[in-house]
Formats: sequence, C-alpha cells, structure tokens
Amino acid sequence: MVVHGHDTTLPISLDVMLEHCRAVARGASRPLLVGDLPFGCYESSSTQAVDSAVRVLKEGGMDAIKLEGGAPSRISAAKAIVEAGIAVMGHVGLTPQAISVLGGFRPQGKTVDSAIKVVETALALQEAGCFSVVLECVPAPVAAAATSALKIPTIGIGAGPFCSGQVLVYHDLLGMMQHPHHAKVTPKFCKQFANVGSVINKALSDYKQEVETRSFPGPSHTPYKITAADVDGFANALQKMGLGDAAEAAAAATENSENDGKPSENS
Repeated sequence: MVVHGHDTTLPISLDVMLEHCRAVARGASRPLLVGDLPFGCYESSSTQAVDSAVRVLKEGGMDAIKLEGGAPSRISAAKAIVEAGIAVMGHVGLTPQAISVLGGFRPQGKTVDSAIKVVETALALQEAGCFSVVLECVPAPVAAAATSALKIPTIGIGAGPFCSGQVLVYHDLLGMMQHPHHAKVTPKFCKQFANVGSVINKALSDYKQEVETRSFPGPSHTPYKITAADVDGFANALQKMGLGDAAEAAAAATENSENDGKPSENS
C-alpha cells in the first residue's frame, strides 16, 4: 500500500505481493519470512486459500503466510492452509482489508463486546493452528489479555507494550512519508525513530538545483576521458558526416573540461 501509493491495501493483488516477497527473499537470509495474503485471494473457498498460500511459498520464497480476520470463512481458510502443511500467522483487531465493514482505519476492542471479540478471534485462530497472531490497533489491556490467553506469540502494532513482539511499517518509523498525500494514513501509534523523508527531500532538491545551475556533474563526476588527439579526429569525422554543429559541441566540451568543467552559457 505504502510503496505503491495506495490509500488502502485493497488494490494489492497476489501477483504484486509475490513480487515483493521475491525481493525480500533475495535480500533476507536469516529471518522467518511471512508473506501476507492480499484481499481477494483466499476468501471464496479453502481451496483458493490453499492455492494462494502455496504460491506465496513456492513462488514468493516465504516461510509462512499471514491472513486477516476472524470471520468463519477465514478461520476455515487458516485451518485448511495449516492442514496443507503451511505455517499461518493470524491477524485480529484492525484488519486493513476489512475497512469497508469497519468504517475505515479504526481501532477495535474499545467496548466490552468488541474487546471480547478480539480475544475470541485470537483464540479461534490459535485453535485453527496459527503459530502467531498480529494484534493491530487495540487497547493495551485487550492486547495483554489476548497475549495471556494464548499459548502462541502475539505481535503488536498499535496495541501497547504487552504483546510478545512488535512490528511497524519501516516507512513510518523512518519518517519517509513526507508527501501530503500520505499524511492521512500515518498512524498515531507510530514513533518516528528518524526523519529520513526530510533528508531525502533535501537531497533531491539540492540535486535539482545543481543540475539547473550546471554545477553538477563537475570534473570529479565526469571520469571518462578522451585524448585531445582523439577529440580532433572525432570532430573531423563529424565534419565529414555533415554534422558541423556536433563537431563544435565536442570541441567546446573539451575546452570546458580543460578549464573548470562547467559549461559556458553558450554550451
């Protein structure tokens, strides 16, 4: 969602997810790699769910898959995938793929009924065979209760400090999302450990300015040389081809590089 500039996770297809999985698998050798099943690739039947999960492992190079939600069909999907020999991570609380029924990116577990549902769903996913459960955007007491009730680890995101582990979107924790378009989806629970976005923006602005003023590239960034004799031969060949302007441009570039390397106003 973040990398491709979407407002929600819904547009992401399985093929797009597989591209990301393969990229991660090529660069990460030590961690347990978990590929998220995107919306539309596991809801219709257990067969569809297993087929999608198999692709994530075989084509994506993942070690396990993650799926969202606690609807009966999704619990059945989780169980079927586990029975097919694939490790499954569950996901409860704010489930981004279900924002149309949740009414947007809204925290869950803020009432008694909602809090009980979070715990019950987590237990149901454990019963289905999940090895871990993500708890997203739920109050800390609810996350603590779910973590205590489960025998499997919980991974918190916006769920307080009482989970077994934590996860954040690294674009958020690095402060990469500087464009106003993304301001509305920057989560309140995320601590920015750096402001890489401002550094990137300044670097790009400086690059643009130096290109416009022609101070970049300078001599130190123009490393490939040609001898004066070869430039003369090159210019003569261009003249014979009827490319007089090109010959003059080559000669002028040679003259500039012998001075300060900065093009003249007439170059």
